[in-house]
Amino acid sequence: MSNPTQTVQAYRASLLYFHADPAFAEDAHSWIADGLLLVADGRIQAAGDYAALAPTLPAGVAVTDYRGHIITPGFIDTHLHFPQTDMIASPAPGLLPWLDTYTFPTERQFGDPVHARAAAEFFLDELLRNGTTTALVYCSVHKASANAFFEASAARKLRMAGGKVLMDRNCPDFLRDTADLRESEELIQRWHSDISGEGRTMYAITPRFAPTSTEEQLAATGELARAYPDTFIQTHVSENQDECAWVDSLFPQRRSYLDVYEHYGLMRPRAMFGHCIWLDDTDFARLAATGSAIAHCPTSNLFLGSGLFDLARADGAGAMVTLGTDVGAGTSFSMLQTMNEAYKVARLKGNYLPALRMFYLATQGAARSMGLEGTIGTLAPGAEADFIVLDPRATPLLERRIAHSDTLEETLFALAMLGDDRAIRATYAAGARVHERSRHDPGVASMPSN
Repeated sequence: MSNPTQTVQAYRASLLYFHADPAFAEDAHSWIADGLLLVADGRIQAAGDYAALAPTLPAGVAVTDYRGHIITPGFIDTHLHFPQTDMIASPAPGLLPWLDTYTFPTERQFGDPVHARAAAEFFLDELLRNGTTTALVYCSVHKASANAFFEASAARKLRMAGGKVLMDRNCPDFLRDTADLRESEELIQRWHSDISGEGRTMYAITPRFAPTSTEEQLAATGELARAYPDTFIQTHVSENQDECAWVDSLFPQRRSYLDVYEHYGLMRPRAMFGHCIWLDDTDFARLAATGSAIAHCPTSNLFLGSGLFDLARADGAGAMVTLGTDVGAGTSFSMLQTMNEAYKVARLKGNYLPALRMFYLATQGAARSMGLEGTIGTLAPGAEADFIVLDPRATPLLERRIAHSDTLEETLFALAMLGDDRAIRATYAAGARVHERSRHDPGVASMPSN
């Protein structure tokens, strides 16, 4: 019989996780000011009050002391492009010229497995440095890029989803694919893991966006999605008005841009649609009815001038909403910075986005939208032990602001407005520490009790 002291890890900190969407439920979160998190064999064993749980620890288990910090589930980024890492912060007057000038030439290099693997290694390290433990990722059109991404993810034992981009028209010849999706199916069979199995990689069927797929390719994509119903689907919709007009001209028989995807069977649970800015009420209702989800990418939308996402309309329709960095149109890998911009977009639309809800959208809300509720995005017993340690005193300004914070909402709001990768003290995936920030740790500070 194995010695339990060899597998149990214990972490003392304030604990925060969610049970429901704070916008629609009371008592939607758990906050334990002096908490203890117990992890065994890569899963959460218990999360509770330190005074109550400490006496239950097996003899010899050392407690990692993160007092003055907040342990929360790892962030979940539902929309970003790993090949675009090298072209982040590239200037352009809008989405379509930005694609032609920077995106497509950059993605061309990912047919080289050596280049793809080096980029994947950096990309994943950057995610972990920013506290993101799960992401829904676009690779390039090359099979080698997807293999590189999954190989690097598997080596780190990360719960990651991604897929080879599909596009067979309106793109450079050097990135043009076909309607034969054999490579995508081979990638599914190699990398897509059931959540009950040992692997943690998951496949996303990935048509780039409707204008770069022929009707033949979209039909084949729908057939592949039906053949593998537990895979993810990811694409873009209604990001930019010029793009929307282009789709109208290419698919005049369809009611809307989103209706193109529904026509080909691409709206279902585990389908994630990036941006969703220029949708109408019928579109939002269809997202809710089909169990599809929205990836709201505020830094990207502001950077490209695409428009302002209407969270209130999505909420009113009952559609699931998540947050995405959208690197490289997005300007940061940090989900904290993404929360910052999501808050500002909401204000510009006349709405208010509380900090508690921002953290929900980046954790349990994202897990729910991906059909992974109870697996990730929570500190509840039995969940996979993907969690981060947030440092509310990571910078002098944060430390000074937190000293005047009286409530949990104020503390989280300050982290979202003022935090970035420096606020991530440590990142854990499947119970193993995969990132630790090097800095002197100042003395323990008390955390709000509510």
